[in-house]
Amino acid sequence: MVGTSIRFATSLLSWYDRARRNLPWRPPLLSPPPDPYFVLVSELMLQQTQVATVIPYFHRFVGHLPTIARLAEADEQDVLKLWQGLGYYSRARNLRRAARMVMEEFGGRLPSSVEALTKLPGVGRYTAGAIASIAFDQKAPILDGNVMRVICRLDAIEADPRTPAVQKQLWLRAAELLPDARAGDFNSSLMELGATVCTPRAPNCLLCPVSKHCQALAAGLADRIPPPRKAKVTPVERRIVLCIRRGDRWLIEQRPAKGRWAGLWQFVTRPDEPRGPAAVTPVKVRRFTPLGEVRHQLTHRSYVFDARVGISLGNEEPRIDGPFRWVRLGELSEHPVSKPQLEIAAMLARRTDGAS
Repeated sequence: MVGTSIRFATSLLSWYDRARRNLPWRPPLLSPPPDPYFVLVSELMLQQTQVATVIPYFHRFVGHLPTIARLAEADEQDVLKLWQGLGYYSRARNLRRAARMVMEEFGGRLPSSVEALTKLPGVGRYTAGAIASIAFDQKAPILDGNVMRVICRLDAIEADPRTPAVQKQLWLRAAELLPDARAGDFNSSLMELGATVCTPRAPNCLLCPVSKHCQALAAGLADRIPPPRKAKVTPVERRIVLCIRRGDRWLIEQRPAKGRWAGLWQFVTRPDEPRGPAAVTPVKVRRFTPLGEVRHQLTHRSYVFDARVGISLGNEEPRIDGPFRWVRLGELSEHPVSKPQLEIAAMLARRTDGAS
């Protein structure tokens, strides 16, 4: 088994040295190790987000906040603004909290051990293993979706890899395969193989550098492992979005510090109200007219935002729990705003009566 693992690692690393993608957080071959801060940023961005999507956000983020010290000092609203459009904003808040913890408790240096890394906000077992191995070449296994799929096919594991028993088996196997040298490159090569060759559908087994080790291929099971997830009914939540105008300005509010889209700014948004928007408007409005709907799909939930436009009557202060502002439409981009709200702003801008 040890000899097989060594041959597997040798073949995989040889392929990786030739075929690996050029990524902004990944230094060229034979270069010094990557900046641990860049690895931390990239790993949190890559949680639930594809590489191609992350690349421009990574460039923008480290361009504005090039060091962990700068991130720790940054205002949360500025961090959220840099993250805008990437989604899952808790990652941005966790990243900032992790940077502050590194500065306060680790002397400004990102810790190198898995045990210490898992103490950082937003860093679980997988992310800690990735940082420890890639940034510090620690012999730490990883297990993300790509690696799970590769190992399941390698060992022809037909059971659901998301069950606790199979997860335990896969973590042990990932540790067993890990070579003594180049642990970070090996982990990166496993992820690279899963992302580019050993893909979820139609794996390209002819191009696989370790196909001779693959039990699923030998048994004709490669395209059936892992088993597909059972389709789940995604719950749909409706929201009323009240786009309230006073002169050339629009009323926006800041979301609470916890929950989805925490801390972001939005047009006045409330749960769907059978009595209509007038029942939840925070100021007196002559009448609301339909603007349109925006649909937004998240991993486990869908949202439908029913946007309405109204003109504020008088100069009363809005009845809103929390911060609010009156802003020109063009000023909305200066605030961290979710993608659905940006789409609503674009709809407003296209209206002939939209103020900029």
